[in-house]
Amino acid sequence: TQKMAELLGLRDECGEGALEALVLAGSCLADNRLNLDVYPDGCSRFLQLFQGRRGEVVQVEFLRLSSNDHLLGTTLGILPHLKHLKSLVLKGGHARDEFGSCQHGSLTSLPSDVGNLRCLTHLDLSFNSLSTLPSCILHLPSLRVLLVSHNSLVTLPEDLGSLSKLTFFSAMKNQLKDLPQSIGELAVLQDLDLSENALEFLPEEVGNLHNCTELDLSGNRLLSIPESLANLKSLRRLHLHSNLLVTVPASLASLPSLSRLDLQNNRLRAVPPEIQASSFVRLRGNPLGETEPSPQADEPSAGGLRRLFLSSTEDSFTVTSEGCKVVLACGIRFCFPPGAASDPLRIYFRTLAPDPQWVKLRHHDVLLSRVLELQPHGIVFQQEVQIWMPYASPQTLHQREVVVRTFSGQSWSDLRTRVEQKRKSKKHVAHCSVLHFSWFLVVSRLVQNECKVPTEGTLLFSSVDPNIKVTFPPGVTEETRSVKLQVLPVSAEEIEEVTADAGCRASPLLCLSQDSLVDFLRPVRIQLPLPPGVTGLNLDRSRLHLLHGDLEGQTWDDITSQVVLEFTHLYAVFEVMHFSWYWLWYTTKTYIGGIAKKVYERLRMYQVNFIALQRKKDPEQVLLQCVPKHKVDPVLKKLQDRYRGPEPSDMVEMFEGEQFFAAFERGISIDMDRPDCVDGRLSFIFYSHLKNMKEIYVTSPVDRKGQAVKGQVSFYRGAVPESIPEDASRRRKGPDSLWLATLPIKLPRLKPRWGENPGPLNGFSFPPLNLGNAETGYLTQTNLLSIARRVGADWQTIGLNLGLTYQQIERIGYNNREDLDKQILDMLFSWAQQNSEDPDCVSKLISAMKDSGRQDIADEIESIIELGRQKYRESIRRVGLEQESSAEDSAIAMM
Repeated sequence: TQKMAELLGLRDECGEGALEALVLAGSCLADNRLNLDVYPDGCSRFLQLFQGRRGEVVQVEFLRLSSNDHLLGTTLGILPHLKHLKSLVLKGGHARDEFGSCQHGSLTSLPSDVGNLRCLTHLDLSFNSLSTLPSCILHLPSLRVLLVSHNSLVTLPEDLGSLSKLTFFSAMKNQLKDLPQSIGELAVLQDLDLSENALEFLPEEVGNLHNCTELDLSGNRLLSIPESLANLKSLRRLHLHSNLLVTVPASLASLPSLSRLDLQNNRLRAVPPEIQASSFVRLRGNPLGETEPSPQADEPSAGGLRRLFLSSTEDSFTVTSEGCKVVLACGIRFCFPPGAASDPLRIYFRTLAPDPQWVKLRHHDVLLSRVLELQPHGIVFQQEVQIWMPYASPQTLHQREVVVRTFSGQSWSDLRTRVEQKRKSKKHVAHCSVLHFSWFLVVSRLVQNECKVPTEGTLLFSSVDPNIKVTFPPGVTEETRSVKLQVLPVSAEEIEEVTADAGCRASPLLCLSQDSLVDFLRPVRIQLPLPPGVTGLNLDRSRLHLLHGDLEGQTWDDITSQVVLEFTHLYAVFEVMHFSWYWLWYTTKTYIGGIAKKVYERLRMYQVNFIALQRKKDPEQVLLQCVPKHKVDPVLKKLQDRYRGPEPSDMVEMFEGEQFFAAFERGISIDMDRPDCVDGRLSFIFYSHLKNMKEIYVTSPVDRKGQAVKGQVSFYRGAVPESIPEDASRRRKGPDSLWLATLPIKLPRLKPRWGENPGPLNGFSFPPLNLGNAETGYLTQTNLLSIARRVGADWQTIGLNLGLTYQQIERIGYNNREDLDKQILDMLFSWAQQNSEDPDCVSKLISAMKDSGRQDIADEIESIIELGRQKYRESIRRVGLEQESSAEDSAIAMM
């Protein structure tokens, strides 16, 4: 009865809707625990509880909140009131970016009054943005467990030892370079995890941690460890793997409780016999017994190089004669060994969308990455530079190989490539070595076997199908020449799909090429397996056809009568004088050349569907994507929580590198001037293993008086790759064949278009604004108005990430209550006016959008800026101020 009376009183005070929210939040409060980190609005629920049920909240002993919550700042101010709090968890990592990676929380400090929580024993601040340890932590007298892993800590406070009751401390995955001497004063510490930092040495005082049972120092840059570690008599597990250790004290073997000593992946060339004889020691990955490598080795001292981690806003770095390791935000890595550059050299980099007019793919190539450009072009390093490029893993592509391809300014060539897989993320990277910088990308190609053919002759096998071999007799050539062999397996299902004949079969497709234009002096003997189901015992020779195709696959000629075919039980053998495509068919069809041409064309095409989805919270935000048929269901399942829309289009077929357009029709148009817009249509390039996706905003240019707008988006073919068959290209010409698919788009109501009238709007008058500069591109008042209408309910989060205080956000919300449009405009233009003189304000705006989970708006801003850069370069070129471009720069300008 008393509870009911309280609730009835609350309903009279705050209204029935607020009461419902309060009751919902109160359901999380049980047994003096508040687990609110599982809710996206956890901080909002906490604030409601504190206001409505303060007496219960201040008794809470266990509290969990997400530091990805945009109301965290306000919530922190309430924490000192929770005098009984024993456990506090303020972790990030609850939100993920578009690549699925955990996003760090926004926490950078704690209120000083948090140090008054005398009952607090457990504090978890992992996955945040701390650069220093908040000083208030050192005043927590009862603290026993402290976790600050996955932050940006560079150092720990000198008086860390004041945490006299600390038993567990984890600072893994930070940027710590050294430790304070006071760490030895943590007398009761049992577990210490400092893995994956940048520690180069340890203070002797570490040996005073007499109660420590587990010490993890793996993944650092330690060259040695102090002898004092032998004093840790309670130590059971010592993790030192993945460091730069060249020696370890023999006294470690005498630790009485030690059950595991992990020394893997260091630089140990000799280990004390006492340690090597211990069964609990792990030594794999060390160069035991090897001599010191010479300075000319591949990576003479790569492990000890300076490491640079670049943010997404950086586009250059400096390499000195000492060398360095560099990691870009996109995951690309470099290793410059000492001496690679004799003088300090500034390296510039960028990633570019591939353009088929410039990126020329060969038959059956599959593009797996964007283009990486490294400048200065053509500069020659003294030693090879290592490059690791992440790529889209071709899980559906069998019997192929991944290579890094580079552009010299004249042509593309493949580099010797090693494929590696990261142990933790399981992502694939392509590793190559280069002596000069230009443009690089990753492709999947048919496995290529090659050899040198001397005058004595040789034998070449296919690693894809060892039954395929080529024999070069003695005297086949006067000068040694290089020969390449590639094999494309063809399934019976693919042939039956085109021929509609289950009895039609073919051998694997063989491609032979050489680096000489001169035919061989003697016949080269080729062995091909007979088509599936055909043997020398049941062979009907009248049905067997040997086809010869030109290097472009445009024509297929039946040469059965021109060669001598020999047969064994499993193989067909014949001789040729020059190289090209060879294909063995078994069929009753007569015009086999035309059928082979259709099958070959089909082998190079992908079956795809188009999708057009609208964001549930903002239907004017439309996602367009071209998806290979086998990926449609997983993609839709991933997007169904945030988007809705019609069923995917019917299946169509496209070539790798084929262009297509998306056009909005029937009263709907694109709402922004975009550099990828051609005659009002969005331009796409289809690559089967890259994301053919764009998220854009649409509007209706006509006055519909708030009524729903029923429009559509249609997809049309554009330019086709140069290397596709002539027949396929011809079928794609003409007005009827350009259309691919149409999907409906519905705008529930027409919003007023901000920015159409530069004068006062909704009571606001906007002064002229130009954020940025002419060279990098401006954001104007009109651009900001267009951006503002996309922000929606995320305006508070964006404002906080732009640097506005919570008090400012609250004031803007109060002054413009009940009018979301005014709140957004006030926030955005207040920030713009305060930062109009800041040259980095545009970069900060883009970062704020990304940090707020609005990658779509960040992409739009970057598109505006890129368009401004293009216009600036064009104006400079018109007045003759731009320096004369090199031939290489002219080539890349085509992109």
